[in-house]
Amino acid sequence: MYRQLIKPFFFSFTAEKAHHLAMHLLRLFLYIPGVKAWFRLKRNHAALPVTSMGIDFPNPVGLAAGFDKDASYLDQLYYLGFGYVEVGTVTPRPQPGNDRPRLFRLPEDHALINRMGFNNSGVDAMVAQLRKYRGPLIIGGNIGKNKDTPNEEAVNDYLICFEKLYPYVHYFVVNVSSPNTPGLRELQDREPLSRILSRLQAANEAQPKQKPILLKIAPDLSDEQLKDVVRIVQDCRLAGIIATNTTISREGLNTSEDTVRALGAGGLSGAPVKQRAQEVASRIVHQAAGKLTVIGVGGIETGADALERLQIGCDLIQIYTGFIYQGPLIVFQIIKALQAANYGVKTKSAGQ
Repeated sequence: MYRQLIKPFFFSFTAEKAHHLAMHLLRLFLYIPGVKAWFRLKRNHAALPVTSMGIDFPNPVGLAAGFDKDASYLDQLYYLGFGYVEVGTVTPRPQPGNDRPRLFRLPEDHALINRMGFNNSGVDAMVAQLRKYRGPLIIGGNIGKNKDTPNEEAVNDYLICFEKLYPYVHYFVVNVSSPNTPGLRELQDREPLSRILSRLQAANEAQPKQKPILLKIAPDLSDEQLKDVVRIVQDCRLAGIIATNTTISREGLNTSEDTVRALGAGGLSGAPVKQRAQEVASRIVHQAAGKLTVIGVGGIETGADALERLQIGCDLIQIYTGFIYQGPLIVFQIIKALQAANYGVKTKSAGQ
């Protein structure tokens, strides 16, 4: 039904408008008597518990950052079966992001191009939303810097978000890999990255109880850069790495070059990123030798995709673009496939 009726309806709107419309309609749908009970039953059947970073996840399938930028949809996302949801990217101050249109579908490739630019309502607004949430969902906080904050002062933005979100999220993700904030990816270089991560971990260790901090990286890093990143993450005593963010590459697309060129700049996500994201995750798993948590994201649409990513050594996975193309039952479909494959998810302790 989703592919024949629902998806064509939403794809008749611009991608950004369809996003907000879909979540509004889902909120209304959940008010229908019996609907929440049906979703709860599906969640119970989709149990595939995993412990990673000292956190007990009901299943390994999470929603990547960028979908729920302000923590506005946590209740709805819980009923769709997600084992955890990463909110953000959030910045200290509200910012509108880049001019619209800034989110585009490439249906022939099961892909998206976005140049959102960290549009969000600011960390204080997110905190207000998280204070109201009373559900059991595992929540990660993806933190970034404001567009007008100079790179040499970026660490202060990350610290502000960390301190304000600390009481309300289960783990943190440092986003220095979005291609849509000018100069942001320069923070992946050794010196600025070490400075940001070491300051954040020092703030973390000053808390009564540490929370896992992970670094989200770009798929466009060279092999040598990947080795540097793993060493820095380990030296700074972070919990792990999320591999990967969107790519600036446009190689191997089925969509015509003229169409892609007309859409302009932005990060590409979805099926075309799958191979590179898997390669990056595999190399990190190998280099880290079990000492880091690795979350795989990029091009995961099916149970087979998820199983492949977990079998190379990822502890958890995340989806985003696959959610758009496969529909609201994708988590249940993935978990069913993992269960059918008798996949036993590994358990890792905090900091491993």
